[in-house]
Amino acid sequence: MHPVLSRVSHRLTPAKTRLLLSTNTIGRFYTTPAKKYGAYILPHIPHKHSTINNHAATTLRPFASASDPTKDIQGSQNTTIYFTIVDRVGALEEVLGRLAELDVSLTSIESRPGRHAGLYDFYIDFLASEDKQVAHAVTKLAKHVKEIRVVSTGGGSTPGDLVEQRQSAWFPRRKQDLDLFAERVLSYGAELDSDHPGFTDDTYRARRAAITKLAREYRTGMPLARIVYTAEEIATWGQVYQKLEELHFDKACREYQYIKPLLVANCGYGPDNIPQLEDISRFLKECTGFTLRPVMGLLSSRDFLNALAFRVFFSTQYIRHSSNPFYTPEPDVCHELLGHVPLFADPDFADFSQEIGLASLGASEEDIKKLATIYWFTVEFGLCKQGNGVKAFGAGLLSSFGELDYCLSDKPQRVRFDPEKAAVQDYPITEYQPIYFVADSFKVMKEQVRSYANRLSRPFSLRYNAYTETIEVLDEKERLIRMANNIRGDLSRLAEAIEYI
Repeated sequence: MHPVLSRVSHRLTPAKTRLLLSTNTIGRFYTTPAKKYGAYILPHIPHKHSTINNHAATTLRPFASASDPTKDIQGSQNTTIYFTIVDRVGALEEVLGRLAELDVSLTSIESRPGRHAGLYDFYIDFLASEDKQVAHAVTKLAKHVKEIRVVSTGGGSTPGDLVEQRQSAWFPRRKQDLDLFAERVLSYGAELDSDHPGFTDDTYRARRAAITKLAREYRTGMPLARIVYTAEEIATWGQVYQKLEELHFDKACREYQYIKPLLVANCGYGPDNIPQLEDISRFLKECTGFTLRPVMGLLSSRDFLNALAFRVFFSTQYIRHSSNPFYTPEPDVCHELLGHVPLFADPDFADFSQEIGLASLGASEEDIKKLATIYWFTVEFGLCKQGNGVKAFGAGLLSSFGELDYCLSDKPQRVRFDPEKAAVQDYPITEYQPIYFVADSFKVMKEQVRSYANRLSRPFSLRYNAYTETIEVLDEKERLIRMANNIRGDLSRLAEAIEYI
């Protein structure tokens, strides 16, 4: 993967940072654990007027651990295969039986009526250890289905002649798919490098390990763990909070300053209390639909950006070492809650963040690198015009008293935000930025990134369905008609509302 900063490492003084590598359907089936045998079975959910599923559930090969299916994702790549079968008794069981023989781990199955009567389309997600295994699966299944192609694979290469040529990288289609990222951290978390302030502090290391363990065990839909922070941790938070509070008054953007008091009133923000992710997540959900999710450490650019498509922000819960409260070599709870969180309550900023996330789904490695760089110059180190001046909105700036002063001084270069230029702009990671991009507004910035994303090389269009919290690939007429009808309904309500104004 490309070496780009994804989950941005930041601190309050310039120092070494960490580089990162970078449908609604008629029927939907997901593998579920069988309690007694630890196997995965396909639930019996028949289609109306169909013989496809009118038989007993088919037992599939289990994951290495039924209690924690993500444990054998290390070294495996997520792969999605699309195939069409003729509606007849035993057709699906026949195909799944061939998959079981291939010794692959299924993660989900999605079905829908085909474009023509008597046909059904299936999307199957499974874990493959290498491209050869994917190619073998396609060849094996081709004998039993009408049409087959690989939609996406984590390998990023074409494993065989039967694979769709316009292939894209695997991407999550359900919010639950983000659970697969739980252990895919690149660095930090419970482990510390020798230059970390807490490296020789056994008590601190044990504390970090306990907090990251909670993040590792979290799954979609669970309440976020409440951390009982120690007096020492709260004191560290308090020093950072008060120092930044002085600077935010005249340097932070107006949206940040408007939302911060709301966080104080609703989420317990203050110098004497470290807010809980659960309380903040509920508040953000009511404001813009964004939610927080605990993470063990730094994620790859792709994984981190993909989550934004679902309006999910990965946040750490541990705090920097008390010996140096104004320095941290990686994101901590101070950076997350004082830098990132407030603006996720702003509708335009939330929309902008999701646009970057949607653009990252199925994107090539080259495009992921560009999107991560745009993220760097906006969400982390962005400036915006306000009134007759310029204000900071980037989390890396709002959580750094040193760079917050510097970015608005006459020392760095400031240029108007252009995603085409920002995407390829080099940047240092061991010192303050020599160049900052200034956005006209969050709304304009969102439209610019949306236009930029439309020009990326991706063989499909997609949308986020907020009702089901899923990603829909717009690849069939019925789905497009449904989308058009939704838009028509919204326009009708808009016209009606305008009449009352």
